[in-house]
Amino acid sequence: MRFSFANVNELRGRIRSINSLVDGGAPFFMGSAPLGMWLYQASAVPWRKDAANEQWKGMTEAEYNPIRDAFRASGGTPRWNGSLHYPAKTPDLIGIKDRKYIDHTATHLHRGIGDLMRYAALVSFAEDADFGPHRMLSGGTKRVQARLPDEALYALALYIYSLKPPPNPNPFDEQARAGERTFARTCAGCHTPPLYTNNQLTLAEGFTPPQDKPASLDVLPLSVGTDPGLALKTRKGTGYYKVPSLKGVWYRGRYLHDGSVASLEEMFNPDRLKDTHVPGGFIPAGVKTRAIKGHEFGLSLSAEERAELIAFLRTL
Repeated sequence: MRFSFANVNELRGRIRSINSLVDGGAPFFMGSAPLGMWLYQASAVPWRKDAANEQWKGMTEAEYNPIRDAFRASGGTPRWNGSLHYPAKTPDLIGIKDRKYIDHTATHLHRGIGDLMRYAALVSFAEDADFGPHRMLSGGTKRVQARLPDEALYALALYIYSLKPPPNPNPFDEQARAGERTFARTCAGCHTPPLYTNNQLTLAEGFTPPQDKPASLDVLPLSVGTDPGLALKTRKGTGYYKVPSLKGVWYRGRYLHDGSVASLEEMFNPDRLKDTHVPGGFIPAGVKTRAIKGHEFGLSLSAEERAELIAFLRTL
């Protein structure tokens, strides 16, 4: 049998229905409740009083499919405690050993291999379903009753730590050297060599950190103005976004935490700030054009300087 993306999506849908599982590999069997209640349990934020949460309860598969497909344009996959309204692209695991936080919103501190093992156990077995007084699981939903042994989690973490980037085909030529000088002037404060991240956090637009924030959070007192939805309106919400590493941007694609931007050229194109812009990455279902706001660093450069900066970034 020949498989196409349509075949695979149809097959995944059948498996999901047969096993009562939601997309994203959540450690729950959702029982006989209709699809809308699966979605509500997986991603609703009931402490926010808005229509976006209530709409999940009665959602049909025909209504869900275009929302899911739009999400996948972000380069991510729906997951438990995430949100189809505010997607998160799947992060590059190459180099995670040097990253201080896990998840785009820095939900977990990463101090070493033990933290990575615990995170793997959490998302495959022990995801939380209670948020203060809010109990998200319905009566027929059951939790998976087994997890990988510590030895397997350790081996998995060692493997992830061992991942290396592919050989970089982009030359460090005169154009890239000129771009490096521009980078040092405009970008290096946050994307600091040699990791090309300062491993700090920035504020989601509109968020003010509490006075008693954990001492383990290394927060810059500024926001780069990207879409704050993931950090403020989902269960992944912390109020923060981590500063990503730029190493490997030449092969990764899908930029910003929600994968709205498809290429480096689009990232540095001032047109993306206009409401008439057609995003190359994520765009909500039913929307044709929209502005991709935030992270305006580099947009005021000349066309030649932008080309030089992009040439340098592709060498990282």
